Amino acid sequence: MLYDLNIAWSPSTSAADLERTLRFSSQLGYNVVALNHTLDAPLPSQLTNPLPKFAPANPSSSPSTTHPAKQPNQRLPTVLRRLTINLSDPAQNPQLARAAQLYDILAVRPQTEKAFQAACLTVSATDIGIISLDLATRLPFYLRPKPCMAAVNRGLRFEICYGRALGDGADARARANFIGNVAQLVRATRGRGLVVSSEAVDVLGLRAPADVVNLLAVWGLPAERGMEALGVNPRGVVVNEGIKRSGFRGVVDIVSVAEKSEAEREREKEKEKGKGKEAMVKDNKRKNGEGENVGEGGDQPMSKRQAKKLKAALRKKEVEGKGA
Repeated sequence: MLYDLNIAWSPSTSAADLERTLRFSSQLGYNVVALNHTLDAPLPSQLTNPLPKFAPANPSSSPSTTHPAKQPNQRLPTVLRRLTINLSDPAQNPQLARAAQLYDILAVRPQTEKAFQAACLTVSATDIGIISLDLATRLPFYLRPKPCMAAVNRGLRFEICYGRALGDGADARARANFIGNVAQLVRATRGRGLVVSSEAVDVLGLRAPADVVNLLAVWGLPAERGMEALGVNPRGVVVNEGIKRSGFRGVVDIVSVAEKSEAEREREKEKEKGKGKEAMVKDNKRKNGEGENVGEGGDQPMSKRQAKKLKAALRKKEVEGKGA
């Protein structure tokens, strides 16, 4: 499966343009996409999710709950909802725990070196899954191997968004910054822990997966790492984010319980039948006064100590009777 975890969305995006973009991404081969809503930290006190909801992809039913399907033969991909927070000061409380209840994926985009260090080293990996970088601009910090690898080892993923550098609106300076930053990020992470997204505003910002892999190979990312950045790594982000929201303490998630085989069911039935026969035999013996010695109540078997006491009492009575 192929993933595109960043399709730009804003309140001004029309439903027709959004649906056209999603259908074209499905035609290009992307199975799962994420609509991205960007906000600045700190988040508002009354946080809401304005992104439209889409039903799970199903070829035989309407793909959208808010937009009627006009072309049933072109189904939409699986659509997730994502929030990206522009973080300038780590002291600002972005309220990540509250935002996680409203969105499927959370990401931070550091704007300063201090925020970048905090995102790599101190921000909890249970709150966010992606560190998104605007590689089309000149970054105010260097992408050094130590913090980048620390973030990768903690389970975070760095996002490369090619839409702003390859779209029609990109200029030469944006492309030069993008190429230099991508090469720097690949060297710092050794090609590990990368997620490639489009950040496309419209249809013209999307590229086929093979084209993206070839471009990244030219800029220093091997082809196998490029395929991981489109498939394995983003899938890990989606799965981990889902477990955080539905699993026990973000670690264990019970998907389904395995059904018993026919052989196991037959064995259980035979055991139940055997137990039932044994119970019937014991009941018959108790009724007929056969089998094990029983106590005064006739419900429990008599122990050896009780039997000895009973014999001693009988002997005592016999002795007393003879003496009288």
